Amino acid sequence: MNFSTIITSVINRFESLIVWSQSKFTSKQFIFLSSVLVGISAGLAVIVLKSFAHSVFTFATYVNGILKLNYINSILPIIGILLTVFVVNKLLGGSIEKGTSQILYAVAKKASIIPKKQMYAQIVTSSLTVGLGGSAGLESPIVITGAAFGSNYAQKYHLSYKDRTLLIGCGVAAGIAAAFNAPIAGVLFAVEVLLVDVSISAFTPIMIAAATGAMVSVVALDESILLSFKQQEHFHHLNIIYYVFLGVFTGFISVYYSRYFQKIERYFHISKLSVYKKALLGSSILALLIFVFPTLFGEGYESIRILSQNDPGQLLENTLFKGFRNNNWMLLLFIGASMMLKVFATGFTLSCGGNGGNFAPSLFLGSYVGFFFSSLLNLIGIAKLPVSNFTIVGMAGILSGLFHAPLTAIFLIAEITGGYGLMIPLMIVASTSYAISKRFEKHSMDVKNLAKKGHAFTSNKDANVLSTLETSTIIDTSYLTISPNENLERLVDLISHSDQVIFPVVNEENELLGVVHFNDIREIIFNTYRVKYTLVKEIMIAPAALIAPTDRMEIVMNKFEQTRKAFLPVVQLGKYYGFISKSVALEAYRTKLKAMTID
Repeated sequence: MNFSTIITSVINRFESLIVWSQSKFTSKQFIFLSSVLVGISAGLAVIVLKSFAHSVFTFATYVNGILKLNYINSILPIIGILLTVFVVNKLLGGSIEKGTSQILYAVAKKASIIPKKQMYAQIVTSSLTVGLGGSAGLESPIVITGAAFGSNYAQKYHLSYKDRTLLIGCGVAAGIAAAFNAPIAGVLFAVEVLLVDVSISAFTPIMIAAATGAMVSVVALDESILLSFKQQEHFHHLNIIYYVFLGVFTGFISVYYSRYFQKIERYFHISKLSVYKKALLGSSILALLIFVFPTLFGEGYESIRILSQNDPGQLLENTLFKGFRNNNWMLLLFIGASMMLKVFATGFTLSCGGNGGNFAPSLFLGSYVGFFFSSLLNLIGIAKLPVSNFTIVGMAGILSGLFHAPLTAIFLIAEITGGYGLMIPLMIVASTSYAISKRFEKHSMDVKNLAKKGHAFTSNKDANVLSTLETSTIIDTSYLTISPNENLERLVDLISHSDQVIFPVVNEENELLGVVHFNDIREIIFNTYRVKYTLVKEIMIAPAALIAPTDRMEIVMNKFEQTRKAFLPVVQLGKYYGFISKSVALEAYRTKLKAMTID
């Protein structure tokens, strides 16, 4: 018996055990078991992804040690992005879903079904991109991988939509928890960003998955690969006003990052260049940025650690500015430039064909913003601020502003610093940044485009439910029509032989000219003379509103609310198509709401 046969046999027995447990356990008990298994899978995925990316970087560094190439850090991202594009086109069918927005889309529009290839595609492509220096993070691919495990597990064991969605949340929570050894942040990220409409009872399996993922990561992953550092100084209440100002600053920087990132995305999306030419163009610009500012290379976690320590001047070593290592103003200028250019480095990395996410860039940017803000005030003599604290707290500000997830930001930074001594400034900065960002950007960077199209869930519960309904499924096309030149005898005949209360008036080309409602003609139909000599066109009225089959259900319900009508006609390409009943629409809403409630 060969090795592959043994592995297959073990997997089959394990799956049989799960099927047996499904038949013996209650549905809630099985979900608890499933959350553990999904948590283990997501934790192992984090180990593979982080280790693989680290190995890719180590190998590239080893090769450079042999070849002795100057400024290898500028060459590696070009190689990494081109390799990523090659793998996507040759091995992954020419496309790969990027960003947590794809999870939101799957939950809202794809019945929480995520393709199987996402269980491995993210690991390979993001490792090549980020491992070879692409200016992005691994957390978004980790989240998608965890979500894919949860979705495909649920599909395999024929779980319902709400259970699939819950296990997606478990995979996401476990992924974040394992990536940072931060189980609380993992739970909050899943609930705050992805499962915006979840009951308290659903927290239990998500917490189980997060704890499991974090435990797997702690046991098996080298601590040096994780982002973690100790808080340097204690919080002082006299600095509260400066933390407020930092919150405002990070809020505006978040808006700046979000808008410019989307502009870069849009430019590459509409570009008619081939995928390889896009990759070469974007990666070449990225290489130039890294040549001048090496801190933009890769995830940037090492530079975050350096900034939070006592010798930030190390960042200028091996750069064009190494001669100014001890010049505080030059260091501040370098930090400020890196801070403002990070969006371009990440934008070019992800838009030209690389794979990764904005989670790590937001932490990088936040630490640089916090350092820049506090160091500037110290240098000009306005205050004497603890730079390390502001560097740490700044990360919460940008994370909260970009993802509109203040609770995740607060507890993630609290957990990775190993304590809660900075809880008050974290709360101040995260909430202030969120308020500023929310003022200018209604939705977070990942949700914005999807929410505009009704393709993602938001904090509006009604809109979430309506977004899952298709208008075309509740259109009744069986209504009898009438001609405008017929008299009311024909209409009376239709009323006596049907249960319709509203009749569309159409011409020979089937164009809708008006409608006649039974209640409006109740008095006329009992007058024989008027019935015989009154034409339909004399009593028809214009419809209060028209609906198209492609209209979103949220738009349809708004039209019912505005017109206060029980029926509205549907027109397609200028032709009469059917009617939608408000009662039918509400019944579909109630049915979907019951199916979607996660408890």
